[in-house]
Amino acid sequence: MSEITRRMDMPAEHMRKIFGMQDAYLKKLEKDFHVVIVDRNGSVSITGEAENVDRVQGVLRQLTILSERGNEIEEQNVDYAITLGMEAKEEAISEIDEDCICHTINGKPIKPKTLGQKAYVEAIRKNMIVFGLGPAGTGKTYLAMAMAVTAFKNDEVSRIILTRPAIEAGEKLGFLPGDLQSKVDPYLRPLYDALYQIMGAESFAKNMEKGLIEVAPLAYMRGRTLDNAYIILDEAQNTTPAQMKMFLTRIGFGSKVIVTGDSSQKDLPVGTRSGLDVASRVLSRIDDIAFCHLTSKDVVRHPLVQKIVKAYDEYEAKEKNRSRVKNGRK
Repeated sequence: MSEITRRMDMPAEHMRKIFGMQDAYLKKLEKDFHVVIVDRNGSVSITGEAENVDRVQGVLRQLTILSERGNEIEEQNVDYAITLGMEAKEEAISEIDEDCICHTINGKPIKPKTLGQKAYVEAIRKNMIVFGLGPAGTGKTYLAMAMAVTAFKNDEVSRIILTRPAIEAGEKLGFLPGDLQSKVDPYLRPLYDALYQIMGAESFAKNMEKGLIEVAPLAYMRGRTLDNAYIILDEAQNTTPAQMKMFLTRIGFGSKVIVTGDSSQKDLPVGTRSGLDVASRVLSRIDDIAFCHLTSKDVVRHPLVQKIVKAYDEYEAKEKNRSRVKNGRK
Protein backbone atom coordinates (compact mmCIF):
# COMPACT_ATOMS: atom_id res chain seq x y z
CA MET A 1 0.00 0.00 0.00
CA SER A 2 1.18 3.53 -0.77
CA GLU A 3 2.06 5.95 1.97
CA ILE A 4 0.39 9.29 2.59
CA THR A 5 1.28 12.33 4.67
CA ARG A 6 -1.22 14.34 6.69
CA ARG A 7 -0.83 17.36 8.91
CA MET A 8 -2.73 18.33 12.03
CA ASP A 9 -2.43 21.39 14.24
CA MET A 10 -1.60 20.90 17.93
CA PRO A 11 -0.97 23.62 20.55
CA ALA A 12 2.69 23.52 21.61
CA GLU A 13 1.91 23.20 25.35
CA HIS A 14 -0.19 20.08 24.75
CA MET A 15 2.26 18.67 22.24
CA ARG A 16 5.00 18.63 24.90
CA LYS A 17 2.77 16.69 27.32
CA ILE A 18 1.52 14.23 24.71
CA PHE A 19 4.93 13.47 23.21
CA GLY A 20 6.51 12.84 26.61
CA MET A 21 10.05 13.30 27.87
CA GLN A 22 12.51 13.03 24.99
CA ASP A 23 9.55 12.17 22.72
CA ALA A 24 9.11 8.79 24.46
CA TYR A 25 5.34 8.63 23.77
CA LEU A 26 5.82 9.85 20.20
CA LYS A 27 8.20 6.95 19.58
CA LYS A 28 5.57 4.52 20.92
CA LEU A 29 3.03 5.82 18.40
CA GLU A 30 5.53 5.54 15.56
CA LYS A 31 6.53 1.99 16.53
CA ASP A 32 3.02 0.63 17.12
CA PHE A 33 1.38 2.19 14.05
CA HIS A 34 4.40 2.04 11.72
CA VAL A 35 4.31 5.75 10.94
CA VAL A 36 6.74 8.66 11.02
CA ILE A 37 5.69 11.72 13.03
CA VAL A 38 7.42 15.08 12.69
CA ASP A 39 6.44 18.23 14.59
CA ARG A 40 7.12 21.66 13.14
CA ASN A 41 6.00 24.88 14.83
CA GLY A 42 2.67 23.65 16.20
CA SER A 43 1.94 21.39 13.26
CA VAL A 44 2.34 17.61 13.26
CA SER A 45 3.11 15.68 10.09
CA ILE A 46 2.18 11.97 10.05
CA THR A 47 3.44 9.69 7.28
CA GLY A 48 2.40 6.09 6.76
CA GLU A 49 -0.36 3.89 5.39
CA ALA A 50 -3.70 5.71 5.24
CA GLU A 51 -5.45 3.54 7.85
CA ASN A 52 -2.59 3.90 10.34
CA VAL A 53 -2.34 7.65 9.76
CA ASP A 54 -6.09 7.99 10.46
CA ARG A 55 -5.74 6.05 13.69
CA VAL A 56 -2.75 8.06 14.88
CA GLN A 57 -4.68 11.26 14.21
CA GLY A 58 -7.57 9.91 16.26
CA VAL A 59 -5.27 8.97 19.16
CA LEU A 60 -3.59 12.39 19.12
CA ARG A 61 -6.97 14.15 19.08
CA GLN A 62 -8.15 12.19 22.10
CA LEU A 63 -4.92 12.77 24.03
CA THR A 64 -5.18 16.48 23.20
CA ILE A 65 -8.68 16.55 24.72
CA LEU A 66 -7.33 14.91 27.89
CA SER A 67 -4.53 17.47 28.05
CA GLU A 68 -6.92 20.39 27.49
CA ARG A 69 -8.97 19.22 30.47
CA GLY A 70 -5.92 19.59 32.69
CA ASN A 71 -4.88 15.94 32.86
CA GLU A 72 -1.26 14.93 33.03
CA ILE A 73 -0.57 12.58 30.13
CA GLU A 74 0.95 9.44 31.60
CA GLU A 75 2.35 6.37 29.91
CA GLN A 76 -0.80 4.43 30.83
CA ASN A 77 -2.95 7.00 29.00
CA VAL A 78 -0.86 6.68 25.87
CA ASP A 79 -0.71 2.88 25.99
CA TYR A 80 -4.47 2.60 26.44
CA ALA A 81 -5.15 5.18 23.73
CA ILE A 82 -2.97 3.11 21.39
CA THR A 83 -4.85 -0.07 22.34
CA LEU A 84 -8.20 1.57 21.58
CA GLY A 85 -6.76 3.13 18.43
CA MET A 86 -5.84 -0.34 17.18
CA GLU A 87 -9.49 -1.32 17.73
CA ALA A 88 -10.77 1.92 16.13
CA LYS A 89 -12.29 2.97 19.48
CA GLU A 90 -10.02 5.90 20.29
CA GLU A 91 -12.99 8.25 20.87
CA ALA A 92 -13.75 6.30 24.08
CA ILE A 93 -10.76 7.86 25.86
CA SER A 94 -12.35 11.30 26.26
CA GLU A 95 -15.71 9.74 27.20
CA ILE A 96 -14.10 7.76 30.02
CA ASP A 97 -12.37 10.89 31.30
CA GLU A 98 -15.69 12.71 31.75
CA ASP A 99 -16.64 10.49 34.71
CA CYS A 100 -15.05 11.96 37.86
CA ILE A 101 -15.91 10.02 41.02
CA CYS A 102 -14.26 12.32 43.57
CA HIS A 103 -10.94 14.00 44.39
CA THR A 104 -8.10 12.88 46.62
CA ILE A 105 -7.06 14.94 49.64
CA ASN A 106 -4.48 16.57 47.33
CA GLY A 107 -7.14 17.56 44.79
CA LYS A 108 -6.30 14.92 42.20
CA PRO A 109 -9.42 13.65 40.41
CA ILE A 110 -10.22 9.95 40.68
CA LYS A 111 -11.65 8.72 37.39
CA PRO A 112 -11.97 5.40 35.59
CA LYS A 113 -9.14 5.10 33.10
CA THR A 114 -10.33 2.21 30.92
CA LEU A 115 -13.59 0.96 29.43
CA GLY A 116 -13.55 -1.94 31.90
CA GLN A 117 -13.17 0.42 34.84
CA LYS A 118 -15.95 2.67 33.53
CA ALA A 119 -18.30 -0.34 33.25
CA TYR A 120 -17.30 -1.34 36.80
CA VAL A 121 -18.12 2.12 38.20
CA GLU A 122 -21.44 2.22 36.35
CA ALA A 123 -22.33 -1.24 37.69
CA ILE A 124 -21.63 -0.04 41.24
CA ARG A 125 -24.00 2.89 40.73
CA LYS A 126 -26.80 0.68 39.39
CA ASN A 127 -26.61 -2.47 41.53
CA MET A 128 -26.83 -3.35 45.21
CA ILE A 129 -24.05 -5.96 45.03
CA VAL A 130 -21.13 -5.83 42.60
CA PHE A 131 -18.31 -8.33 42.18
CA GLY A 132 -15.16 -6.72 40.76
CA LEU A 133 -13.02 -9.54 39.40
CA GLY A 134 -9.64 -9.15 37.77
CA PRO A 135 -5.84 -9.12 38.12
CA ALA A 136 -3.70 -6.88 40.28
CA GLY A 137 -3.49 -3.25 39.24
CA THR A 138 -6.93 -2.92 37.66
CA GLY A 139 -8.18 -0.51 40.34
CA LYS A 140 -10.83 -2.86 41.77
CA THR A 141 -10.34 -1.86 45.40
CA TYR A 142 -9.31 1.76 44.85
CA LEU A 143 -12.34 2.62 42.71
CA ALA A 144 -14.62 0.81 45.16
CA MET A 145 -13.11 2.86 47.97
CA ALA A 146 -13.61 6.09 46.03
CA MET A 147 -17.27 5.21 45.42
CA ALA A 148 -17.73 4.38 49.11
CA VAL A 149 -16.20 7.65 50.32
CA THR A 150 -18.30 9.64 47.83
CA ALA A 151 -21.52 7.95 49.00
CA PHE A 152 -20.52 8.56 52.64
CA LYS A 153 -19.79 12.26 52.05
CA ASN A 154 -23.09 12.64 50.17
CA ASP A 155 -24.99 11.09 53.12
CA GLU A 156 -26.18 8.20 50.94
CA VAL A 157 -24.94 5.82 53.65
CA SER A 158 -24.18 6.39 57.32
CA ARG A 159 -20.97 4.35 57.52
CA ILE A 160 -18.28 2.51 55.58
CA ILE A 161 -17.24 -1.03 56.47
CA LEU A 162 -14.10 -2.48 54.91
CA THR A 163 -13.11 -6.08 55.41
CA ARG A 164 -10.88 -8.79 54.04
CA PRO A 165 -9.86 -12.29 55.11
CA ALA A 166 -6.81 -12.44 57.36
CA ILE A 167 -4.52 -15.47 57.50
CA GLU A 168 -6.63 -18.60 57.78
CA ALA A 169 -4.52 -20.29 60.48
CA GLY A 170 -5.21 -18.11 63.50
CA GLU A 171 -2.09 -19.19 65.35
CA LYS A 172 0.09 -17.46 62.75
CA LEU A 173 -1.18 -14.11 64.02
CA GLY A 174 0.35 -14.93 67.37
CA PHE A 175 3.85 -14.41 66.03
CA LEU A 176 3.10 -10.70 65.59
CA PRO A 177 3.47 -8.34 68.57
CA GLY A 178 0.61 -6.41 70.15
CA ASP A 179 -3.12 -6.89 70.63
CA LEU A 180 -5.50 -8.47 68.11
CA GLN A 181 -6.04 -5.21 66.20
CA SER A 182 -2.28 -4.74 65.85
CA LYS A 183 -1.97 -8.29 64.57
CA VAL A 184 -4.61 -7.98 61.86
CA ASP A 185 -3.68 -4.43 60.78
CA PRO A 186 -0.90 -5.59 58.39
CA TYR A 187 -3.47 -7.55 56.38
CA LEU A 188 -5.76 -4.52 56.18
CA ARG A 189 -3.01 -2.03 55.35
CA PRO A 190 -3.93 -1.66 51.64
CA LEU A 191 -7.41 -0.52 52.70
CA TYR A 192 -5.99 2.04 55.12
CA ASP A 193 -3.61 3.36 52.46
CA ALA A 194 -6.42 3.97 49.99
CA LEU A 195 -8.55 5.74 52.60
CA TYR A 196 -5.67 7.99 53.67
CA GLN A 197 -5.15 9.07 50.08
CA ILE A 198 -8.84 9.75 49.40
CA MET A 199 -10.00 11.12 52.77
CA GLY A 200 -6.84 12.26 54.49
CA ALA A 201 -5.44 10.69 57.66
CA GLU A 202 -7.10 13.20 60.01
CA SER A 203 -10.62 12.80 58.59
CA PHE A 204 -10.17 9.03 58.51
CA ALA A 205 -9.06 8.93 62.17
CA LYS A 206 -12.01 11.08 63.33
CA ASN A 207 -14.55 8.91 61.52
CA MET A 208 -12.88 5.75 62.84
CA GLU A 209 -13.19 7.06 66.41
CA LYS A 210 -16.89 7.75 65.86
CA GLY A 211 -17.41 4.25 64.46
CA LEU A 212 -18.50 5.63 61.07
CA ILE A 213 -15.63 3.89 59.32
CA GLU A 214 -14.74 0.36 60.30
CA VAL A 215 -11.82 -1.68 58.98
CA ALA A 216 -11.92 -5.23 60.26
CA PRO A 217 -11.08 -8.83 59.36
CA LEU A 218 -13.88 -10.86 57.83
CA ALA A 219 -14.36 -12.95 60.98
CA TYR A 220 -15.75 -9.83 62.72
CA MET A 221 -18.73 -9.79 60.37
CA ARG A 222 -20.32 -12.95 61.75
CA GLY A 223 -23.61 -12.45 63.55
CA ARG A 224 -24.10 -8.86 62.45
CA THR A 225 -26.73 -7.15 60.27
CA LEU A 226 -25.29 -4.21 58.35
CA ASP A 227 -27.90 -1.56 57.51
CA ASN A 228 -27.35 1.72 55.66
CA ALA A 229 -23.68 0.94 55.06
CA TYR A 230 -21.22 0.79 52.19
CA ILE A 231 -19.47 -2.55 52.60
CA ILE A 232 -16.36 -3.63 50.71
CA LEU A 233 -14.94 -7.16 50.88
CA ASP A 234 -11.41 -7.19 49.48
CA GLU A 235 -9.27 -10.21 48.50
CA ALA A 236 -12.44 -12.31 48.28
CA GLN A 237 -10.64 -15.13 46.47
CA ASN A 238 -9.29 -16.10 49.90
CA THR A 239 -12.72 -16.70 51.42
CA THR A 240 -14.21 -20.15 51.78
CA PRO A 241 -17.75 -20.76 50.43
CA ALA A 242 -19.06 -20.66 54.01
CA GLN A 243 -17.35 -17.33 54.71
CA MET A 244 -18.69 -15.79 51.50
CA LYS A 245 -22.23 -16.94 52.30
CA MET A 246 -21.89 -15.59 55.84
CA PHE A 247 -20.71 -12.22 54.53
CA LEU A 248 -23.38 -11.81 51.84
CA THR A 249 -26.16 -12.66 54.29
CA ARG A 250 -25.08 -9.80 56.62
CA ILE A 251 -26.48 -7.19 54.21
CA GLY A 252 -29.29 -5.04 55.54
CA PHE A 253 -31.57 -2.32 54.15
CA GLY A 254 -29.99 0.70 52.49
CA SER A 255 -26.63 -1.00 52.08
CA LYS A 256 -24.40 -1.44 49.04
CA VAL A 257 -21.76 -4.17 48.75
CA ILE A 258 -18.67 -4.45 46.59
CA VAL A 259 -16.70 -7.70 46.52
CA THR A 260 -13.28 -7.61 44.88
CA GLY A 261 -10.91 -10.43 44.11
CA ASP A 262 -8.52 -12.15 41.73
CA SER A 263 -9.14 -15.85 41.28
CA SER A 264 -5.60 -16.35 39.98
CA GLN A 265 -4.05 -15.34 43.34
CA LYS A 266 -5.60 -17.63 45.92
CA ASP A 267 -3.79 -18.24 49.21
CA LEU A 268 -6.18 -20.94 50.40
CA PRO A 269 -4.91 -24.38 51.42
CA VAL A 270 -4.60 -26.83 48.54
CA GLY A 271 -7.94 -28.46 47.77
CA THR A 272 -10.03 -25.69 49.40
CA ARG A 273 -12.68 -24.17 47.14
CA SER A 274 -12.78 -20.39 46.89
CA GLY A 275 -15.94 -18.65 48.04
CA LEU A 276 -15.48 -16.19 45.19
CA ASP A 277 -15.53 -18.96 42.57
CA VAL A 278 -18.63 -20.53 44.08
CA ALA A 279 -20.44 -17.18 44.32
CA SER A 280 -19.68 -16.48 40.65
CA ARG A 281 -21.56 -19.65 39.71
CA VAL A 282 -24.39 -19.43 42.24
CA LEU A 283 -25.32 -15.73 41.99
CA SER A 284 -24.69 -14.87 38.33
CA ARG A 285 -28.39 -14.75 37.38
CA ILE A 286 -29.80 -12.82 40.31
CA ASP A 287 -31.10 -9.31 39.63
CA ASP A 288 -29.30 -6.40 41.32
CA ILE A 289 -26.07 -8.43 41.49
CA ALA A 290 -23.47 -7.59 38.83
CA PHE A 291 -20.20 -9.30 37.93
CA CYS A 292 -17.54 -7.10 36.31
CA HIS A 293 -14.57 -8.89 34.78
CA LEU A 294 -11.51 -6.69 34.42
CA THR A 295 -8.56 -7.88 32.33
CA SER A 296 -4.91 -7.08 31.68
CA LYS A 297 -6.13 -4.24 29.42
CA ASP A 298 -7.52 -2.52 32.54
CA VAL A 299 -4.24 -2.54 34.48
CA VAL A 300 -3.41 1.06 35.40
CA ARG A 301 -0.19 0.55 37.34
CA HIS A 302 3.23 0.69 35.72
CA PRO A 303 2.99 -0.60 32.10
CA LEU A 304 5.32 -3.45 33.05
CA VAL A 305 2.62 -4.79 35.40
CA GLN A 306 0.26 -5.11 32.43
CA LYS A 307 2.89 -7.11 30.53
CA ILE A 308 3.50 -9.34 33.56
CA VAL A 309 -0.24 -10.03 34.00
CA LYS A 310 -0.61 -10.79 30.29
CA ALA A 311 2.41 -13.11 30.30
CA TYR A 312 1.04 -15.07 33.27
CA ASP A 313 -2.42 -15.29 31.64
CA GLU A 314 -0.87 -16.75 28.50
CA TYR A 315 1.29 -19.15 30.52
CA GLU A 316 -1.64 -20.39 32.61
CA ALA A 317 -3.79 -20.85 29.50
CA LYS A 318 -1.05 -22.99 27.93
CA GLU A 319 -0.70 -25.04 31.12
CA LYS A 320 -4.45 -25.72 31.15
CA ASN A 321 -4.37 -26.85 27.53
CA ARG A 322 -1.41 -29.15 28.23
CA SER A 323 -3.24 -30.62 31.21
CA ARG A 324 -6.36 -31.27 29.12
CA VAL A 325 -4.35 -32.92 26.37
CA LYS A 326 -2.47 -35.04 28.92
CA ASN A 327 -5.67 -36.13 30.68
CA GLY A 328 -7.28 -36.84 27.33
CA ARG A 329 -4.50 -39.21 26.40
CA LYS A 330 -4.92 -41.05 29.67
